[in-house]
Amino acid sequence: MTHSEFRYASHPVDARAYGTEELRQHFLIPNLFVEDQINLTYSMYDRYVVGGAMPVGKELKLETIPYLKSENFLDRREMGIVNVGGRGTVTVDGEVFELAKKEALYIGRETKDVVFASAEGEQALFYINSAPAHTKYPTMKVGKENAEVIELGDEKYANKRILNKLIVNSIVKTCQLQMGLTELLPGNVWNTMPAHTHTRRMEAYFYFDLEEGQTISHFMGEPEHTRHIFMESNQAVLSPEWSIHSGSGTSNYAFIWGMAGENLDYGDMDTRTPNELR
Repeated sequence: MTHSEFRYASHPVDARAYGTEELRQHFLIPNLFVEDQINLTYSMYDRYVVGGAMPVGKELKLETIPYLKSENFLDRREMGIVNVGGRGTVTVDGEVFELAKKEALYIGRETKDVVFASAEGEQALFYINSAPAHTKYPTMKVGKENAEVIELGDEKYANKRILNKLIVNSIVKTCQLQMGLTELLPGNVWNTMPAHTHTRRMEAYFYFDLEEGQTISHFMGEPEHTRHIFMESNQAVLSPEWSIHSGSGTSNYAFIWGMAGENLDYGDMDTRTPNELR
């Protein structure tokens, strides 16, 4: 079963007036993983799709959604998947790919059938991002041994972290989709600081591996008009091209960043120093 919803884009001046509920309604994606469902949110930010698949008692086949007006979901799109649960498989046009936790899979345009399943005795959780694609590139698994690993941050500023580039143009050929996974070390809570924007690309953040009972405050908005959304583990948030995207938790955690837009340059950032934020 594939369930979907639609989100309009917001003007930054309008977003300045949003209260707590409006911010959460427009940007937070709270229920990605529902037993034996694929849940997808179609956003008008670069027509990006964020979703999750949770196969429990059966395999889950990806179905097209009304907003695409296409016979198959990937007729004109590409997809990135990161498993954030137990071991599982993704079958792509008959070819089976095994994914352990924190392993990724890129699926190219014109793929017909995508089927998600959990391994026996395991509970896989497949986090999904998708963007429009102008051409077809080969499907490719990105295991832990394939990732580009970078150490970032400083314990002095509580942001020491390990960045794992997964679906990026230096590893996988894509049209515009880019994804990676960042893990904060124990005692560190800040991600993506100093904050930045990039008007050439939108982004989505997915937070997971947060200790039960803890929370993350995700900061967004124009650098001079920031807002925050409190989030739980296994929730995602949309980040418009005009918005910063940064967060701080009450304990360490991991998060997946996904983006699409004008270019594939990971370093394309308009950085703002912490003391410039308002």
